[in-house]
Amino acid sequence: MILKFVNNPYSGAHTRARPPVACRLAHTIVGLHGEIDIATSPALRMRLRDALQRSEDVLILDLSHVSFCDASGLRVLVGIQRRTRQRGITLRLAGPSPLMTRLLQITGLDQSFTIHPTLSSAIASTHRDPVD
Repeated sequence: MILKFVNNPYSGAHTRARPPVACRLAHTIVGLHGEIDIATSPALRMRLRDALQRSEDVLILDLSHVSFCDASGLRVLVGIQRRTRQRGITLRLAGPSPLMTRLLQITGLDQSFTIHPTLSSAIASTHRDPVD
């Protein structure tokens, strides 16, 4: 799993050692790449918690480049959703692949997450929906 930065406030190359966070106005975007599985979930959990600490109103997870997600990955997503709700922050999932969309549907998680087909629609939506 590789974390991609959007408008990265940190200089240098994209590495796993730097926080995967980009603050734009009142929302934070975290782009995920590759596989979210038992091997990558612990690091992802820590980085998403860091992103949540930097979030003001909205946290958007860009899933458009996630190629695989197992149960441990879903557990991370559910955990960050619970934490965003506790802090009064809106969580959006953006651009999931057809396989990721199907996984969310099969598990019923599509009913509890706000899912947008693209990152742009998730960003545009943040202006209309301040908090879930």
